[in-house]
Amino acid sequence: MKISVVIPCYNEEAVLPELFRRVTSAGQTWGCDWEAVCVDDGSADRTWELIVRQHQRDSRWLGLSLSRNFGHQSAVSAGLFHAQGDAVVVLDADLQDPPEVLSRFLEKWRAGFQVVYGVRTLRKEGWFKRACYWGFYRLLARVSPTNIPLDSGDFCLMDRRVVEVLRQMPERNRFVRGLRAWAGFRQVGVEYERDARLAGEAKYTLRRLSRLALDGLFSFSTVPLSLVSQAGLWISGLALLGILWTLTTKLFSDYFAQWGFPPVQGFTTIVISVLFLGGIQLLSLGIIGEYLGRVYDEVKRRPPWVIADSAGVEVQTPDL
Repeated sequence: MKISVVIPCYNEEAVLPELFRRVTSAGQTWGCDWEAVCVDDGSADRTWELIVRQHQRDSRWLGLSLSRNFGHQSAVSAGLFHAQGDAVVVLDADLQDPPEVLSRFLEKWRAGFQVVYGVRTLRKEGWFKRACYWGFYRLLARVSPTNIPLDSGDFCLMDRRVVEVLRQMPERNRFVRGLRAWAGFRQVGVEYERDARLAGEAKYTLRRLSRLALDGLFSFSTVPLSLVSQAGLWISGLALLGILWTLTTKLFSDYFAQWGFPPVQGFTTIVISVLFLGGIQLLSLGIIGEYLGRVYDEVKRRPPWVIADSAGVEVQTPDL
């Protein structure tokens, strides 16, 4: 039995020595063979150099270096594609998700669960970021037909069968936690407290988090398209009522004037209506464009990542 730990890394020079120490220490308690696949996602610092040095010291530590920054989800997917273990763990390099919790994941896996995911009971981050995460997970759970667990990130353990299913999925704009939930199998959550970042700067900026949220929303729900249709019906209905009201006040202007509703003069209401409808139309086109853009990305069939170098890993080309 072998456990693989997939670790995406992006400019993690400051945290890697502690990561190597803690994962190695945790691995000694698992009672089985293990490997760690570090995926350098186009780092500009000494991340790849440190990964290579660690591989030379300990052959259980393997490395993949992507040719540029393809993004966190692509780096995770590249690691999953090359991991060889009977069970595969996804662990971020920043140590916010503690490696020591993995022993609990393994207990659940040995008990028969094929997906064990971490559920964050406490996040040691700013209130704004916590609020955004809280709102996103609940919005996604509300609009997606797939049962995506609340407050659960990519930190998880997956059985080999689940990993093989994910490897066969052709998406380019990948949302791994959603794909994991969609795959099904027996799943269970393990609660833990998420630590603050050990060192360095957070790589998920507000822009990257927004992009990830859109990937999750548009990849696992067609509700935005339904909302566009419903908005069109409501606006058309309101416009019809507005037309009837305007005609009535014109025909019976004296009567309505007695009650304080004289006919409205000028073009103010027309301009407001045009601007409102124009905004709705642009929003609708933007939502449709998001879906079309994703279709465009898929039909080009470019590889989701390109590997520039490796350390101890036989590079394979994904047939996705």
